[in-house]
Amino acid sequence: MNTPSNPPPDASPSAESRASRRGRWWSNGWFLTLLVLVLAAGAYYFIWKRPAKAPAGAASAPARAGAGGSQRFSGVNGVSPVGVAVARTTDIDVYLSGLGSVTPLATAVVKSRVDGTLITLNFTEGQEVKAGQLLAELDPRPYQVAVTQAEGQLARDVALLNGARVDLQRYRVLVEQDSIQSQQLDTQVALVKQYEGTVKSDQGNLDSARLQLLYSKVTAPIGGRIGLRQVDLGNVVHASDTTGIATITQLHPITVVFSLPEDSIPAITKRLRSGAKPMTEAWDRDQQNKLATGALLTIDNQVDNTTGTVKLKAQFPNTDGALFPQQFVNVHMLLDVLRGATAIPSAAIQRSATGLYVYVVKADNTVTVRSVTTGPAQGDLTAVSTGIAPGETVVVDGIDKLREGAKVEPVVRGGPNDPALQQPKPGARGAGKRRGAGAASAPAAGASAPAAPAASAAH
Repeated sequence: MNTPSNPPPDASPSAESRASRRGRWWSNGWFLTLLVLVLAAGAYYFIWKRPAKAPAGAASAPARAGAGGSQRFSGVNGVSPVGVAVARTTDIDVYLSGLGSVTPLATAVVKSRVDGTLITLNFTEGQEVKAGQLLAELDPRPYQVAVTQAEGQLARDVALLNGARVDLQRYRVLVEQDSIQSQQLDTQVALVKQYEGTVKSDQGNLDSARLQLLYSKVTAPIGGRIGLRQVDLGNVVHASDTTGIATITQLHPITVVFSLPEDSIPAITKRLRSGAKPMTEAWDRDQQNKLATGALLTIDNQVDNTTGTVKLKAQFPNTDGALFPQQFVNVHMLLDVLRGATAIPSAAIQRSATGLYVYVVKADNTVTVRSVTTGPAQGDLTAVSTGIAPGETVVVDGIDKLREGAKVEPVVRGGPNDPALQQPKPGARGAGKRRGAGAASAPAAGASAPAAPAASAAH
């Protein structure tokens, strides 16, 4: 009789090992299956069933604006923080702006009036010169010889004239004594007159020779700044040369010629007839730096039909040399001053299909759309003729998030609570990009433009 501990006769070691492996695989397979089921159940709970928690101190944002007119906010409890400013009464300068070119009052080419070899240059390129200042000298010897010849011819003819005059006196005495015929006296008188004419001609030739000698010294025709020289020493200079020796440009004072639309002519001529000289400013190409301040001189007598503009000329002292000939500048002419105007930041003004509008913050911190009529602008301010009263608060930042009646949290721009003046926290998002001054922008994408105000436009 076999004991239980003894294996059956047909059992072998390999069969026993296979059985043990099947047992381990069976137990591991159940464990893995159970683990997968647990993970799937946990994922289902956390993803689909567990409610999402909002960050501490923040409320859930409402849905995007849709057909039902729902609003989208980024503030606390549905309140949108916006930058605001208060409409105030101030004086607005009315400017007319145009593109102009700096034009000197006088420009002269330094040229020689005679031909000759250039032997001396008495100026430095870029130097300030005065009218009549000696700039260059030509070889004077040919002209000195001509002067000597003219002087000799004049002396000879003067001697002949004096001899003829002496003979004339003698003939007059002899005619009185009836010693000679009066015909000889008349001939002598004519001879004296002939010599007098010859002497005058000789005197003219002498003066011309002396003038040619004087022209061998080249002087400045006007005062101003002299440019680069066009000829070097030792070259022969001709009076017919077109380039000349150099060019002088008057810089003090200097003028600017600019253009304005023809619609501005009545207002400009009215100011000029009253004797006023409107203040004019010249700015650089980028309109970042003011170069000079001057006054309007005059307006042209005709309109350019191709551009519909009229040319004007303004004069500037230019003592510091900020304006340079042929320089392009932006010209701002002060035409008038609007006294006691209601002004708001230009960033508050928006544009829609119905016209210009602003968002006005009411006493209960809700906004309403108000159509406005604007006037001239100065810097970041724009005058408002209708629609806004002094003291009312308008939205200047965060406008793209607003709708009629939206609840807002006003933040006065420039005040202590202005986020722009505070140190931003790492990872914090900005409250919105400020719109450029005077730019008119449409509402944000996905939102319809506000309708034309009715009762809200009472102001």
